[in-house]
Amino acid sequence: MFCARKQKPLRDLTNSRNKNANTWHSVNTRTSSGIHGSLRMFCSVLLLHVLAHAQGAQVPGHPIGKVTTDGDLIVLELDQGALGKTNLFDLAGRTLVFIPEGAGYRVENRALEWDADFGPEATDPEVTLHKFAFPFSGKSWNSLSVGTTGSIRFGPQEAVGGPGLRGPARAGGVSIARFDQLGEAAGTLINTVPAICVFFKPRMLGAHYEKELADRVVITWDLTEPFGNIQDFTWFKTVNRFQATLHRNGSIEMSYKELAAKDAIVGVFPLLSKTEERPLAVINFEPHSAAAAYVDLRKVRLDIVDGLFLKVTFETRGPVLTEGDSALPGVVYRLYFDTEKPPPTRTEAAHPSVIWAVRGVAPPGRGGSVSRYVAFGQGVSRNVTVTGNRISVQGILPTALRGVEQVAISAEVLGSGNQSEAGNRPQPYVVRMSGICSPEVHFSSLTRNDGPFAVVYESFHYLALPNPRDLACSVITALGDKFDFLAYYSDFRVDNQEAGTPSNGPMGGNVTGIGQTQRGLEGYCSKGRFQWGFNQPVYEGANQMQERPPEDAPIGNDHDITFYRHQLGERSSDGKMPPYVYSMSQIGHEMGHRWAAFISAKVKGETIPLGPTHWARGLQAPAVFPFLRPIEASAMGGSVWQDNFDGTYTQLDDDYYVPATGWSHLDLYLMGLISAAEVPDFFMLRNLVPAGKDAHGHPMFKADRTKVTIQNVIAAEGPRLPDVDHSQRNFNTGIVVIVEHGQKPSRELLERANGIRQQWIDYWAITTGHRASMTVSPL
Repeated sequence: MFCARKQKPLRDLTNSRNKNANTWHSVNTRTSSGIHGSLRMFCSVLLLHVLAHAQGAQVPGHPIGKVTTDGDLIVLELDQGALGKTNLFDLAGRTLVFIPEGAGYRVENRALEWDADFGPEATDPEVTLHKFAFPFSGKSWNSLSVGTTGSIRFGPQEAVGGPGLRGPARAGGVSIARFDQLGEAAGTLINTVPAICVFFKPRMLGAHYEKELADRVVITWDLTEPFGNIQDFTWFKTVNRFQATLHRNGSIEMSYKELAAKDAIVGVFPLLSKTEERPLAVINFEPHSAAAAYVDLRKVRLDIVDGLFLKVTFETRGPVLTEGDSALPGVVYRLYFDTEKPPPTRTEAAHPSVIWAVRGVAPPGRGGSVSRYVAFGQGVSRNVTVTGNRISVQGILPTALRGVEQVAISAEVLGSGNQSEAGNRPQPYVVRMSGICSPEVHFSSLTRNDGPFAVVYESFHYLALPNPRDLACSVITALGDKFDFLAYYSDFRVDNQEAGTPSNGPMGGNVTGIGQTQRGLEGYCSKGRFQWGFNQPVYEGANQMQERPPEDAPIGNDHDITFYRHQLGERSSDGKMPPYVYSMSQIGHEMGHRWAAFISAKVKGETIPLGPTHWARGLQAPAVFPFLRPIEASAMGGSVWQDNFDGTYTQLDDDYYVPATGWSHLDLYLMGLISAAEVPDFFMLRNLVPAGKDAHGHPMFKADRTKVTIQNVIAAEGPRLPDVDHSQRNFNTGIVVIVEHGQKPSRELLERANGIRQQWIDYWAITTGHRASMTVSPL
C-alpha cells in the first residue's frame, strides 16, 4: 500500500542524530560461519525476559486457535490470519531502478541488469569515492559504509534505532536488534541515518566487491546465510548474489542475480525533514486526583507528521518522570488500536489489533546504567520524547491499520509495581484514519507512474511472531492448567532471523530466593501452575529440529554439533551421536531460565551479579550430572575453570551450550533439587585477560579470583523457598505442534516432536540426577 503525494525537503545529516539514542547492545552468539563471538551463550532472554517483567502488567493473552491432541503431543491449529501473512522475496532475476524526482524517487522494475565484472574484493566496510560525489538525502557524499548484511549507510557510524534495542553497525551499513521482526523493523529505520537497503538481512556473511567508474560505483555481494549452528536454518552454505549501482546523477539500481534467502528489507531511506504536523484527534480524560501526577492522564493527542507518521502524545496532570528516576521502571503509557466493526463501546470489550506502549525500564547488570523509556509496538519508533508533562512517540501505520477507515482507540497508564493508576480511562474513542500514507510498497507491482516517494521500501518476511501469552492461553484454556512448561514446534517459519526462540513466563509455583518472583499468571491464563515456555515455535526444518546433522555436513568449530560427531558417536554401537542434541540444548537452556540466572552474591559487603540471565563467563559452574561429556559447564552459562596456581586459569569448558549440558550445583539449588548444604564453595573470575592456550588448545586467562559461597547468595537473595524438602519434584511439559489454519501436522513434524519429547524426558532425568521427574502429557 502506498500514497503518492508532494514530497517534503530532506533534512541535513548534521541535524539527524537522536539525542535520546542509547547504546545498550543486543547480543549475537554467532558472527560468522564456523566462527562464534566470545559473547556469552544464547542470551535469549536478556531483553525479552527482563524488559517484559520489569515494565508493568502485560495485556492478557487469549486463544488464537483450535487445540486437539495427537498421542502425547498437543496440536494447535491457528485461527485464520492469526499470524498475518508471509511476504517472501519475489525479485530474483529483476533490477529495481530508483530515479530521483524532486526530493523523492520514482521506481521501475526491469529485467535483470548485471555487471559481471565485480572489481576487487573489499577488505573494509568504509568506501571512499575518488571520481565523483553521490547525491543522496540532500547531500553529496564522498564516502559510504557497506554492510556485510546487504545495506549501505552514509555518514558517521552511530547507534541505529532506539534505546536498548540496537547497537552500532559492527560490520558497516545499518543494523537492527537481534529479535526485531523484518516485517516491522524497516519502519524503525526511517529518519535514523541515510541508508540504502539492497537486501538487508541480519546474520548474512561472506564477501562484497567494489568497483568505481567515472559515473558510477558498483557494489556486489556474494553471501551465505549462517549455517551449521543451533540457531541456523541450514547445514550448508547458501548462494545469495545481488548488486547495487550508485550513479553520479543520484539514480540507484538494485539487481538480484540469485537469492536463496526469502526475507530481507529492500528500499531507500533518506532522512526527512519535519515540516508539517496536522492534528488528527484529541482524547480527553476525566481528572483522577488520587493518582500520582505523572500517571494522572488528562489527554492523548494524535497528530499526523509529514503525512507518513502517526504521533501520539500522552499529557498528564504533572511532569512525567525523567530518565534516571528510580521509580521509572514499571511505568507504562499504553495506547490500544481496535479495528473491529462495529467498534467496541466499552474498554473491557475491546480486542486491540495493535498496541503502542512506552515503558520505563532499567537495564540489568550494567554498571552506570540508568532507567529510561523505550517504546514498543508494531510500526512505532523506539525513541521517546519527554517534555514536562508530555511524553510522545511516533511511527508508521502498522499493517493491521492500513486501509482501515476508522479505529477505536483507548489508553491507560500503569504505575510502577504493576498497579494500574488509570482510573480515569475513557471509553474507546473512534478516530477516522485519513491522511496517513504508508512508505511500504510492493515493488513487483509498482510502475513509474507511482510516486514519487520520499521514503520507499518493502519488507519481505515470514509469518509474524506470536504473542507467547496467546500461545499459552490457547493450550491452557483448552486442556486445563496442568503444564509447568510449554514448548512449541511448527512446520512454518516465523519472522525471526534465528532458528531458536527466546523464552518467558509468569514464574508460577511461587518460588522465592531465586532473584525473580511470580507475576502475571492471569496473562497466561494460569491460576498458578504454568511457569515457563518458548516465545515462539521452532521450525521443523531448522537445524535444531533435525535428529542429527547430515553425514556430509561440514565440520564447524566447537560451538557446532558437527565438531563432536566422532566423540559423541563413540557412545553408541552404530557410531551415531545421540538424537536431537541441538533440541536438548535449546529446551534445557530455555526451561532452565525459569530459575536461573538472575541472582547476585553479597561478598564482604559487595554485591556481585552472577549473571544477569546467564551465568557470567568467569563463574565456576561445572555440571553436577553431565549429559554427554565428562566435563560440562552449566546449561545456563559459566565455565569449568582449572586453577593453574600461577595466577592463570584454563577454561576446560566454555559458556556456550553446545552440545547439550547439565546443570551446576547452583542451578540445582535454585531448582529446589539440592539443599544449600550440598552446594560446594565456588568462585568468580573477574577482569579476564587472555594468556594463550594450553597444550590441548584450551584458552587460558589471567584473572582476579573471588571466592563465593551459597551463604553469600542467600545473603543477597534470601533462602530458596520452598526448600529442598518441600519443593516441586514432578514436572509436566506440553509439547505443542502448531499448524496454520486448515492444515494438519506433517509426518515429519510429528516424528520430530515425538523424538524431542522422549529425549526431553531422558535429558531431565539424567541432568537432575533423577531427583526430579518430567512427564510430557497433554491430558
